[in-house]
Amino acid sequence: MPRDKTKSHEKIIEAAKKEFLEYGYAEASLRRIAEAAGIQVGGLYKHFASKDEMFEALVEPAIREFYRLYHDVEKQYLDDTHASQWENKHEAVCIMELIYEHFDEFRLLILRSQGTRYEDFKHEVALLEETATLRYIDVLRKQGLKVNEVDRTEFHLLSTSYVEAFFQPLIHGLDREKAMHYAKTIEEFYGAAWMSWLGLSNDASL
Repeated sequence: MPRDKTKSHEKIIEAAKKEFLEYGYAEASLRRIAEAAGIQVGGLYKHFASKDEMFEALVEPAIREFYRLYHDVEKQYLDDTHASQWENKHEAVCIMELIYEHFDEFRLLILRSQGTRYEDFKHEVALLEETATLRYIDVLRKQGLKVNEVDRTEFHLLSTSYVEAFFQPLIHGLDREKAMHYAKTIEEFYGAAWMSWLGLSNDASL
């Protein structure tokens, strides 16, 4: 009768998560992971081809869900291009909820991914945010709204700072309640700031 690998796989996943969270990817030890999972090191390779694949298995589901949510929010913006709606979106709250639903996985991505292909995750999200916002601005202009011209270097820096804001609660160890309050602050602070910088206002009309 073939052995059921499900329990072993679950033990490896849990052991790997704890190892990566404590030591980071670069310093993580397959020997310690195997020992914590109660198997030989060689047994790990029946489940994962490499340490890279093990880390990927931990973070990829959260990344896919993050991008799915992000594109849903982006579509919401593009479907409703009236400037007065800018501050009424709840992008920050939705994203923060997702981050805290996958708390350990995002801690791995933001704090423990050095040496993996995920170490530039924040930068990649910032570029995505920059592209999406430029697309939104273009739609607003096509709808007849006057939007200020922006310095592209400043725009990149501001987009980066906006994305970075979402992950600061992980870096500073905020609990969920404080993080969600902070998410609402992000919405208020950046919503007003972006509108002012772009020359938009709540009473702008098409």
